[in-house]
Amino acid sequence: MTDDDRVFKALADPTRRFLLDLLFAREGQTLTELESAVEMTRYGVMKHLKVLEEADLVVTRRSGREKLHFLNAVPIREVHDRWIDKYTERHVAALMDLKHELESES
Repeated sequence: MTDDDRVFKALADPTRRFLLDLLFAREGQTLTELESAVEMTRYGVMKHLKVLEEADLVVTRRSGREKLHFLNAVPIREVHDRWIDKYTERHVAALMDLKHELESES
């Protein structure tokens, strides 16, 4: 499985996207904090976090007895640059051409 496949798999699930939103809002949350925000067992949240970690979307750091979770947005940006940005470039270029054409007519 490629890195892109792991990212797409991780982002395909609404619960995992919600966990990423929680970490975007406030990084460094514990499993207990993340678990309290979803109606799911602790084990279920752990499974989702494992998928996110395997996709490198979540990184962890130990702080004493706690394991803190942090969002890593780099893989999302890489997917954006490879799969989204190149498809929007044509539209932006067309709008810029239209803008220049309209401004030159004035």
